[in-house]
Amino acid sequence: MTASRSNNDVQVAVIGFGPSGAVAASLLGARGISTLAIDRQQGVYGKPRAIAIDHEILRLFDNLGVAERVLPHVAPFPASQHFGAQGQLIRRIDMVQEPYPLGYTPTMVFTQPPVEAALRDHAASYPGVRVELGTELIGLEQDAERVTLHLRDAAGAVRVETADYVIACDGASSGVRQQLGIALDDLVFDEPWLVVDVLVNEDALGKLPQTAAQFCDPARPTSFIIGPKNHRRWEIMLLPGEDPRVMEQPEQVWSLLARWLTPDDATLWRSASYRFHALVAHEWRKGRVFLAGDAAHQQPPFIGQGMCQGLRDVSNLAWKLEEALHGQAGNDLLDTYGEERAEHVRQLTSRIKAIGHVICERDPERARERDARILAEGGGQPRTITRQEIVPPLQRGLLALDTPAAGILFPQPWITGATGPALLDKVAGGGWRLVCRAGSAADTEELGAAAAQAGLALVRIGVGGLLERDGVLDRWFAQQEAVAAVVRPDHYVYGTAADAASLSLLLAGLRARRSVSHQT
Repeated sequence: MTASRSNNDVQVAVIGFGPSGAVAASLLGARGISTLAIDRQQGVYGKPRAIAIDHEILRLFDNLGVAERVLPHVAPFPASQHFGAQGQLIRRIDMVQEPYPLGYTPTMVFTQPPVEAALRDHAASYPGVRVELGTELIGLEQDAERVTLHLRDAAGAVRVETADYVIACDGASSGVRQQLGIALDDLVFDEPWLVVDVLVNEDALGKLPQTAAQFCDPARPTSFIIGPKNHRRWEIMLLPGEDPRVMEQPEQVWSLLARWLTPDDATLWRSASYRFHALVAHEWRKGRVFLAGDAAHQQPPFIGQGMCQGLRDVSNLAWKLEEALHGQAGNDLLDTYGEERAEHVRQLTSRIKAIGHVICERDPERARERDARILAEGGGQPRTITRQEIVPPLQRGLLALDTPAAGILFPQPWITGATGPALLDKVAGGGWRLVCRAGSAADTEELGAAAAQAGLALVRIGVGGLLERDGVLDRWFAQQEAVAAVVRPDHYVYGTAADAASLSLLLAGLRARRSVSHQT
């Protein structure tokens, strides 16, 4: 679908072309929205920073058609074992079991440089997306109709372009956020850590833990992550008095890794000191400018959700901008971006902080008490929780919150067919959808017309419709005590219905809310 044109140079400008900016540009390009993406750096940073993604993000990549280019650089994220102050196992954090709810391995590790390069190349492949690297935003102003951008290219030439909207994906030190005067709310987490990436020799891999690990040792809390192939990462807490710049030097790094490896066992790929923060922008939108990714939030890394959060941001925003550019929505819908994402980020950051405080306990006595408490929660045995339990649903915004499952991700089962199994999104497409159990109380003769009137594609699952392979949706509908679900373009459930009458009310409520948004 081609978005309606405007009098501005582009409809959307994306500032920053890291993973969030590249995916934003792809999402816009796929919708036919004319887009300018800029970044002041000329190329992809050659060393890893993010290391984890999840099934929601791989679903997004697959929807865009870039998953096949990403998958060679991705591997499953194994269970993370947490060891207490005495080195004893106190709990595990793992992924949900098969059949996987979204069709993909729920949690994965990846190598960032080639993945980021693939995301950039894909974004640039859309005819409506113009990418300019080595270009810096030096100022902006906006009025009721446009944002005016002052740009400087690599040669120092300055020019002006205009856009209907701007998405600022320009990182933790976001110049756009600063120009807009948007403050960051401090969620009170500030710890110095050293992040070390190594490429381990094949004959030394057996020396290392065979699963991810959190060493909750009060003497030196440390995380160990198994990356793709021979990539291994340590995140090591720095102690009071240690100079971060000194600690990231090779001789100090190898001293910290001596418990596991020697310099003969591996190549040091990267060592960088950071302060892990928990910060969320006080405002996510100012007029026609939106913050996304690290420009809007920073969080501790303990379950690998930093990059995922940025990609959730742009996935949430892109379809709303499309509706606004088509004249199908106004400020009410655009305001739900910050409403939904800010609350989700705050909730998840609070949960990550709680995990971080467990890991970072430095007092030996309190660490022993922590270990006893965690083991007691498992009845005296290490219990397993899933990373998917930790990520919350959306809890406000464009949702029918009085219905079960509103705000959670809609499953994606494997669908059987004459040419073999395929994931639901490939068969049924995206956009607004009404997914119904075929033959259920809600599956009436009038259902197709009612869905079309509400602007929804009808997807019928079961005998008489699409047949799923593993019963994922059957179990999901039963668990939610529902027979139909309205699903948004970002795959979050707007609301559910148990029968034809409740579905009629759900669709009427959606039509009314979208009509109000259109009028504002």
